[in-house]
Amino acid sequence: MQTPRPGHHSPIRHGPALPRRQPRQPAPRPSHARADPHRSCALIAQSPAPNGTERNPSPHHDRTVLNPDFELYDNVGRTAEQIRAYHTRSATTNDLYRWAKRDAQAFRAQHRLPDEALPAPDLAPYLTALTAAKTPAEFSTVTNALLDAAEPLLNTVVDYLAAAAQWRRQNRGAAPGSPPTLLRDAASRIKTALAMAADADLQLLRAHYDPPPDLDVLTQQAHSKPVPPPPGPQPAPGRTRN
Repeated sequence: MQTPRPGHHSPIRHGPALPRRQPRQPAPRPSHARADPHRSCALIAQSPAPNGTERNPSPHHDRTVLNPDFELYDNVGRTAEQIRAYHTRSATTNDLYRWAKRDAQAFRAQHRLPDEALPAPDLAPYLTALTAAKTPAEFSTVTNALLDAAEPLLNTVVDYLAAAAQWRRQNRGAAPGSPPTLLRDAASRIKTALAMAADADLQLLRAHYDPPPDLDVLTQQAHSKPVPPPPGPQPAPGRTRN
C-alpha cells in the first residue's frame, strides 16, 4: 500500500448522483374547505360510532349540531362579534338568545307573556311644547308633565329589576359586577335618572326666581364704613335742658 505523498490526494470514487431532496409541499386545499370547528363538531356528532353502537354526543357537540352559528370561509358579511367568536371558539349574543329561546319553549307555553309593548306616552306633543317654550316656567311645565306621565311605567320597570336581582336569592353575597348587582344597579340608576331630571328643572327655576346674591357686592358692603347720622340741634348757650 502506497502512502500518499504530501500534496497528493488519493482519488475518491463517486457513486451515481442522488436526486436532490425537495421540501414537502402541503396539499392544496380549496377555499371552501377551510377547517371550521362548527363543521368538524357537527360531523363528529353525526358520524356513526364504531361497532354499530350509538354515539352519545357531548353537550358541546349537541349544542353545535342544533345551533350552528355560521361556517366562516371569509369575513364578508360577518360582524366583528361573529369573527371574534369564531376565533375564540365562543358563542355570539344571538347564539345565547337563540339557545335560551329554544330551551324555554315549554316554559313559555305554560306562562303566557304579553307580546305587545308596554304603553308609553306619545312624545310628539311634549317635543312640540318644548320647542315652543320660551321661559323657565314653560320649560318646567313640559318637563314635569312628561316625568309625571312616564314615572308609573319607569317605576314598574324598577320594581321588576329589583325582584329579578333577588331571583333565587343569588343577591346574597353577590360580587360586584355579577348579574344580581348589575340588576340592582340598573334599578337604582333609573330612579337616579328621574331624580337628576327633577333636580335640573329645580335649578332652572331657582336661577330664574331666586338667583344667588352677588358675592362681590356683599363683600364690598361688608367692608365699607358706615356713614354716621347727621348731628341733632345743639342747645343755646347758658340754657339747660329740662
